[in-house]
Amino acid sequence: RRTASMLRAVLLLAAVSAAAAFSPASFLAPTSRGATQFGGRAAFTSAPPARVALATGHAQQRSLRPVGAAAGGLTMEQAFGIVITGAAAGVGFAYADEFLSRGHKVVIGDVSPKLSEAAAALREKHAGAVLFETKLDVADRGSVEAFADFAKSNLGQVDYWINNAGINGGRRSFLEVPIEQVEAVVRVNLLGALFCTQYAMKIMTQQAGVTSHLFNTVGSGVKGGGTPGYVCYGATKRGQPQMTSSLADELTKGVQGYDKVKYPGDVKVHTLSPGMVFTQLLLDDSTPELRKFPFGVLAAQPEEVAADLVPKILANPGQGKSVEFLTTDKVVFKLFERFALGKKSEYIDDDGNVIRKPGAQYNAIGVRALF
Repeated sequence: RRTASMLRAVLLLAAVSAAAAFSPASFLAPTSRGATQFGGRAAFTSAPPARVALATGHAQQRSLRPVGAAAGGLTMEQAFGIVITGAAAGVGFAYADEFLSRGHKVVIGDVSPKLSEAAAALREKHAGAVLFETKLDVADRGSVEAFADFAKSNLGQVDYWINNAGINGGRRSFLEVPIEQVEAVVRVNLLGALFCTQYAMKIMTQQAGVTSHLFNTVGSGVKGGGTPGYVCYGATKRGQPQMTSSLADELTKGVQGYDKVKYPGDVKVHTLSPGMVFTQLLLDDSTPELRKFPFGVLAAQPEEVAADLVPKILANPGQGKSVEFLTTDKVVFKLFERFALGKKSEYIDDDGNVIRKPGAQYNAIGVRALF
């Protein structure tokens, strides 16, 4: 017994050391741009901002008098306006699902032709939900501008904007990646995030008396370590926290040598780390070894990630914060469960195959359909 206890203690220490390699967001944090794939995010202590409701598709100031409950038990005045990019599948879809279940108003965008199907599934699940969808290609400036206008005109007020859209370009040696894929990954993940962030901030800064929040999704490479097989993806994700930190400083301190601008609205910018999520982008080009570890130990289903992150997103009152699913404590616990207690993966079998649950639908590589 003493030997077994000592072994568990050693394994726990090893787990703590290993946690630094996997948290936060040090491995692939897949997002979704939609159909375009290569290779295959303490409660608020202040009162919520005054709400702006909808009237015949246009923004209109409303009083705070309740006008009837929306889905999730909130009145329209209590419901926040949420914008999510890359929401036709994966964790973006799960975010929308979770926000709608809480009664908030949601706009989703994606380049995928499945966007309408995703929206229909959300409306069927959430009767009376306030949901709007429109095509969005984050790599196209005109598309992003139109999407921002669509969000503002339909929501009236944007409280939370989540830049979730992204692609990974496939897992392969950098020299084997076609230059067109290199360009696509950079345009979607980095330029797309910059486009969306600027257009979102143009709306948010002009919302007088409103505190709004913008989240940029980080992933593999965020800490600066190597991401072999995902050179382009890692490089673009490394830029997300730098961009977010720079924006937070500009908003709070201004730019040295220039007069600090005081905007009508108060904008907070943050990073959002979903960790490893069982999606097309995670399982594409994966090997049995990768699926056994780290996927089988640390990866989670989209709904699990959204259920954890959405409350954290809504309860984040600061500036320049990092909101994470795979926290260090969670990584240590999962590693200890697997290697000290011998707990089997719920999603990956001993041979590295995806465990297909009865009644669920899966594609050829084992990605479970969410709708």
